[in-house]
Amino acid sequence: MNELSPRERLIRVLRRKKTDRPPVICTGGMMNAAIVDVMNKTGHTLPEAHSDEEMMAELAADVYKETGFENIGIPFCMTVEAEVLGSEIDFGTLSCEPKIARETYPSVSRMEFKNMQALISSGRIGAVAQAAYRLSAKHPDVPVIGSLTGPISTAASVVDPLTFLRELRKDKENAHRVIDYVSRFLVAYAQLLVDNGAAVIAIGDPTSTGEILGPKMFEEYAVRYLNKIIAGVHSLNVPVIVHICGNMKAVRHLLPAIGADAISTDALVNLRLLKQDFPGVTTMGNLSTYLLQFGAPDKIAGQAERLVRDGVDIISPACGLSTSSALANIRAMTDTVKES
Repeated sequence: MNELSPRERLIRVLRRKKTDRPPVICTGGMMNAAIVDVMNKTGHTLPEAHSDEEMMAELAADVYKETGFENIGIPFCMTVEAEVLGSEIDFGTLSCEPKIARETYPSVSRMEFKNMQALISSGRIGAVAQAAYRLSAKHPDVPVIGSLTGPISTAASVVDPLTFLRELRKDKENAHRVIDYVSRFLVAYAQLLVDNGAAVIAIGDPTSTGEILGPKMFEEYAVRYLNKIIAGVHSLNVPVIVHICGNMKAVRHLLPAIGADAISTDALVNLRLLKQDFPGVTTMGNLSTYLLQFGAPDKIAGQAERLVRDGVDIISPACGLSTSSALANIRAMTDTVKES
């Protein structure tokens, strides 16, 4: 097989076609690889790059060049959507990612449903889209991944999360209305990113876990609305990656019902067994981010080799990287996969 570009390799895997080796990626969003080592080395820093489209593009390109990950991922946080929908954001520091300072609504029954076009034209969405455009034009052989916060996590970042989780059981009608509205917003956001050059859409939904929702609500809410977003992106002929956090034991049997082109998992999940049990699922992950932060490069290289041997389709960190992770540790991971 001729040498594949990073974009070709990732797209081929997501289309279930043969490749020379697995890609090694970090999607952005909840899997943000803008670590302190990279920012100190390049001078393109957070929190400024959360809102400045030029700096966002420069930092994303820095991450690609310095870490060895075979993609460019934007944005660098999970607060873009919640901010647009009205929540207050603490933008953090160079070493601390943004977080929700205050949710907008006390209950799903109090949610305001705004014009979708107005939402897509507000907040930092334009900066993320313009960064995608700059990056895809400058790096046509590298896949730009547009990262979305998933529907359950976005809703729980706009409505008080404890109330929201109770109302998934106690006020299903309004809960479905809110999550459907959020999902339509996320489809519109994804379409804008694709229009501006995103080759893949990744959805991270950390609130949507078996431990938090349980299997019945996972099926009723998470599977249903993830698939709504996936269908919207697939209509543009663009593949979708979905990351599911935590121990998936309670919801493992539901994975084939999710229409994503790859399922990314936390380090708790044995991907070799997952591939055996569900051969139709394209697997992604799941090198421990604890190991990437605190481990030695040789141990990290060994784990990366194991993932390749186990036949994992796409190699990536298991979940969100610590910004204090050493660049040498990340390079141990990416270099090992590339040499496989």
